Amino acid sequence: MSPARLRPRLRFCLLLLLLLVPAARGCGPGRVVGSRRRPPRKLVPLAYKQFSPNVPEKTLGASGRYEGKIARSSERFKELTPNYNPDIIFKDEENTGADRLMTQRCKDRLNSLAISVMNQWPGVKLRVTEGWDEDGHHSEESLHYEGRAVDITTSDRDRNKYGLLARLAVEAGFDWVYYESKAHVHCSVKSEHSAAAKTGGCFPAGAQVRLESGARVALSAVRPGDRVLAMGEDGNPTFSDVLIFLDREPDRLRVFQVIETQDPPRRLALTPAHLLFTANNHTEPAAHFRATFASEVQPGQYVLVAGVPGLQPARVAAVSTHIALGAYAPLTRHGTLVVEDVVASCFAAVADHRLAHLAFWPFRLFHSLMWGSWTPGEGVHWYPQLLYRLGRLLLEESSFHSLGMAGPGS
Repeated sequence: MSPARLRPRLRFCLLLLLLLVPAARGCGPGRVVGSRRRPPRKLVPLAYKQFSPNVPEKTLGASGRYEGKIARSSERFKELTPNYNPDIIFKDEENTGADRLMTQRCKDRLNSLAISVMNQWPGVKLRVTEGWDEDGHHSEESLHYEGRAVDITTSDRDRNKYGLLARLAVEAGFDWVYYESKAHVHCSVKSEHSAAAKTGGCFPAGAQVRLESGARVALSAVRPGDRVLAMGEDGNPTFSDVLIFLDREPDRLRVFQVIETQDPPRRLALTPAHLLFTANNHTEPAAHFRATFASEVQPGQYVLVAGVPGLQPARVAAVSTHIALGAYAPLTRHGTLVVEDVVASCFAAVADHRLAHLAFWPFRLFHSLMWGSWTPGEGVHWYPQLLYRLGRLLLEESSFHSLGMAGPGS
């Protein structure tokens, strides 16, 4: 490895170690008695026509590219969910309920904003004037057509509040906020696909792994402490302890990349930014297969599968996409696992499997002391989110999956 490539990796590991102590300290007891409480940060209203972040809406640094209009008859209509929050007023001028339909990410941010509005102005509620658009009332490639955008006001329609309303929307986690007109504020979010990619990769709830006992179980039934089939550094099969779930969202619909092989036949679904191991010919030793994003795997390449005996290459016959329920991303001690008899990395978003595994070294080292009794919760674990932020500071953009380049936020 060249010194030029090694330096950012060393900086990454050193900064990780420096930040790990205060991050771990945050899991301990609360504020020390006598310490000074930090004053609340003053919120600065957005100026008219200002947007945040200061980049175009449909770029990776904001809400990301347009992915196509969603119609009631389309498969992607499953991605939309109704919002019946009583603390939000929906204009619904079409009387179809369309303004209530949105992606889960948009719904979460909107519900958070509704609380902020009531706290900021008692007696005032958040009001949505435009949500999902199925009638073509917006410009071409508007994110309203995907349920990823809302236009908002306050219930009292006091335009003097809209600049601060826009700032509250930024604080609530919307990926792009625009004080677009005197009559409303426009907010949008990343797609569910790119939002999933930015923090890690997952498998569907029903994907099966093999326990040391020989039993095959769905990932939704796996718990920390279970030993599952994985691949060691030498390219041979081994059983590895499950430490935690990097991501665990049982009720979330995700778009998965489906990799199908022949000789032997296997079928694995995983998120596009997840890593698995490939080679261009079947003669490569297992240890020499390289980590590749699932979205970049092509028919004709080879992946590693569990065979008899050991691991063997299997030719990729087809690649497709599929929507399924549940998102599970277990982390094993070896950093690999075998899902549906296909060898995959535990990591995603960052192209370098070895670097990702190295970045979890402090976590593995202290796991038995600090997190040994950890019980699976829902959502993304704080540690990979911390690593992603550090990586964005220290690694080149080419090190990341294109869907994950917008950074954490989910």
